Amino acid sequence: MAKTDTLTIDQQELAAAWAKTLPTVLNASDRAEVKADEAESNVLRVHIATAGHSDYSFDFKCTYVDSREIKVELVDVECEGINVDERTTIIQTLVDDYVRHIHECAQQLHAVTK
Repeated sequence: MAKTDTLTIDQQELAAAWAKTLPTVLNASDRAEVKADEAESNVLRVHIATAGHSDYSFDFKCTYVDSREIKVELVDVECEGINVDERTTIIQTLVDDYVRHIHECAQQLHAVTK
């Protein structure tokens, strides 16, 4: 019989834990916002704004596959409020970096999510 490993923490509590932990794994000058997804109880929405002159902002959808594993999807990239092509090398490098930080945050929260 397969063991079902699902997320059991309240979504609002999880979002609050993420909001507290994510800034600790990002660059000090980046700003992060974490919200519970209203449609899906195992999904968090992460918004990261870069500091400095670039003024990029990134939106990610983080889906808990189970209590430990997350799937991170890039939803949108904007520069000064305007959608930009996310296929450029600079943006891809930033996206890869943020995805790594998001996974790092999820790992730090394993004690909370299991």
